[in-house]
Amino acid sequence: MSVQVVNRVRVISDRSGHNARTVGDGRWVVSYLPGRTVSLEQAVAAVQFAEFVSEAAEFARLIGLTTREAVYYALADPLWRTETPGVARRRR
Repeated sequence: MSVQVVNRVRVISDRSGHNARTVGDGRWVVSYLPGRTVSLEQAVAAVQFAEFVSEAAEFARLIGLTTREAVYYALADPLWRTETPGVARRRR
């Protein structure tokens, strides 16, 4: 991932078309967050997230899912649990 702050006015990515720009007073807008202003730290995180999602889209495509489907399923609780060899499971 390569996210850069350019001339303190723009946050760009070499892996995603999404970017951010300053609107003054330390506030930033992000290309995929219309109507919302964020801090520079949040703008950088948002552009990094856009890069992450574009990479996730490639994995989703490889397993035959849309990006949204893959994220939904990956965030869901697992259907079954597996024991890790050599790791004792705590009982409640």
